[in-house]
Amino acid sequence: MLCRVADSLFWMSRYLERAENQARFIDVTSSIALGYRGSEQALWSSLLHAGGDAEAFLQRYAAPTRENIINYLLFDRRNLNSVVSCLTAARENARSVRETLTAPLWEAVNRFYLRVRTDAAQQPRILKQPHQFLERIKRSAHQVLGVREATWSHEDAWHFSSLGYQLERADKTSRILDVRYFLLLPMLHTGSEQLDVVQWAALLESTGALQMYRRTWGPIQPARVVDFLVLSPTFPRSLRFCIDAAEATLRAISGNTTADPRNEAEVLVSETSRRLASLRAEDIMATGLHPFIDQFQTTLNGIGAAVSGTYFQIPTPA
Repeated sequence: MLCRVADSLFWMSRYLERAENQARFIDVTSSIALGYRGSEQALWSSLLHAGGDAEAFLQRYAAPTRENIINYLLFDRRNLNSVVSCLTAARENARSVRETLTAPLWEAVNRFYLRVRTDAAQQPRILKQPHQFLERIKRSAHQVLGVREATWSHEDAWHFSSLGYQLERADKTSRILDVRYFLLLPMLHTGSEQLDVVQWAALLESTGALQMYRRTWGPIQPARVVDFLVLSPTFPRSLRFCIDAAEATLRAISGNTTADPRNEAEVLVSETSRRLASLRAEDIMATGLHPFIDQFQTTLNGIGAAVSGTYFQIPTPA
């Protein structure tokens, strides 16, 4: 497979996953805001910090109001992480390797892009009441995933696409857990247990984890939320699950059936997988969730760079 093709498939999937996560985070933040007892501006600004967009936002907008932030994250083409920008980039990557995709998958990606572009014409209304628009984004993203799984052979092209999805999911779960945990931590001893449960439930919902968490743990407890979103080996958006899936995908791409990694990307993801498998939630909470997430983000960046260096860059002749 050409380096260019592998790169486009990887980033097509990352952008599709990023668009869905932006919609998911905005929708859940709207729910949290209904009962949030802290600063609403700080709550909405947390979305900018989660994506590393706070500085760029303040260069373009006068104030971090709810509508300004929603507009920036959904429609602002100057923001490369906005939903519109992500879907534009995903469609362009898909178009450039259209012959590698199945026809239904290309149509699903293209339809997703066109649907959001059409809906964007109603931007003022959406900024006031975004829920239905955000639900359509999430449904469209799931339709693309469904078509992908139903029509695409699990060969190299599929594996590079999967790798993009897994690394992006791990990235977004870690970011939203870090920022949301920081915001909700003061609520641990507020004297309003029911409201605290609602807020923690919203945190789980932002990663689609609420129902599966309740089946696993029952009552919501902060340490168990961390355990589920970081260490669960079975929930598709947990850090451990994503890293384990990324390791399996990298080995499938290289054809490695041995215990030893074959390249730097495999080394990094294998080390991270073993580390997550050996951790307990109590260990993470004792040393601090933020330092753990910070280190995990650094590791993810290293894995991404190693994947790029191994598969997407043409080797320079000696």
